[in-house]
Amino acid sequence: MSHQRMPKRKAAIAVGGAAALGAAALLLPHANASQDGTTDRAAPKTLKAADASGLAARLAGALGDAFAGLYVDSGSQRLVVNVAGDDDRAVARAERAGAEVRRVDNSMGELESAASTLKSEATIPGTAWAVDPRTNKVLVTADSTVTGDDWNRLESTVDTLGSGMATLKKSAGTFRIFASGGDAIFGGGARCSLGFNVTASDGAPAFLTAGHCGVAAPQWSDAQNGAPIGTVDQAVFPGAGDFALVRYDDPATEAPSEVDVGGGQLVPIVRAAEAAVGQQVFRMGSTTGLFDGTVTGLDATVNYPEGTVTGLVQTDVCAEPGDSGGSLFTRDGGAVGLTSGGSGDCTAGGETFFQPVTTALEAVGATLGDAQGAGADEDAARQVPGHGDEVGLGARRGHAREN
Repeated sequence: MSHQRMPKRKAAIAVGGAAALGAAALLLPHANASQDGTTDRAAPKTLKAADASGLAARLAGALGDAFAGLYVDSGSQRLVVNVAGDDDRAVARAERAGAEVRRVDNSMGELESAASTLKSEATIPGTAWAVDPRTNKVLVTADSTVTGDDWNRLESTVDTLGSGMATLKKSAGTFRIFASGGDAIFGGGARCSLGFNVTASDGAPAFLTAGHCGVAAPQWSDAQNGAPIGTVDQAVFPGAGDFALVRYDDPATEAPSEVDVGGGQLVPIVRAAEAAVGQQVFRMGSTTGLFDGTVTGLDATVNYPEGTVTGLVQTDVCAEPGDSGGSLFTRDGGAVGLTSGGSGDCTAGGETFFQPVTTALEAVGATLGDAQGAGADEDAARQVPGHGDEVGLGARRGHAREN
């Protein structure tokens, strides 16, 4: 593989010229339960970004309607939990759980209701919306194709939600899927990227990629005009996701649970991970290589020209045609998403949307790891380079790769 070019914005994994892929962590105040069942506040401890989803589930159950989401504060790198309303007991419960609490006006139910109104009143190609707990609003985005009556309709719908419920912004680019050209895969004249190797429900080796790639061609090769290596088993696009399961044609194929980030560097993938707003993530694609950015919204709805896709993760990580299906992951080996589409490019930037890996795995009945069982958390964690030490990607970060 040769390096074609150096994109403008590299993935900022490195600190002082080296990359720490093994053990990045977030600070979160925590609580220790005493033997009598009471809970006391304790000093902050380090907590992996992947633990955000676990905390969210616990607090959602404990707080009920008062829970309004959580996010990673970019300054303190702590998880902040939104509590809606004036329920002091809910705030106390969140604080006893060890959370940093912020009082907000809109509950999660109200935000989801606003998103439902947008779906029924403003499903217009070139629009997208997602819940942003950092602003406690629904972030609505329109691309450059939304003009005239469509823009007026969208703006009017947002206005009816109220100024404190949603924000509307214009994107300079155009929302599109990123298929054209992880590793490059080719099928039916399209180029996409391999997301993550998985094990199918019957133990056979397979991989995940974007659903719009899966519906574009029934078979895929790892070389342009090459012999097929995999056949599409399941594909969803548009609709409730953008994911596909492709089975390797040779059942003896070795399918390691890792991401090739170029320059001989492999990042072991040890688990599926839920995204958290404010979390740093890394994207690998066959066109642009390795880039990083931040999760900006969850449960996003995107109205592509080909149809509406729901349940996506919104980020500010760039991507370009050919990156579709590529892997979105955390520096400690969590598989977060599969590149779906967005606007802009890796020069001007833009919004990019990803299919959550957890949802895709559940839908197709697959698990992370190869057919021999690699990828289990405990064993694969030992394979992380340095297991917390720095891995030197150096100047290799952000290069496009030629396959």
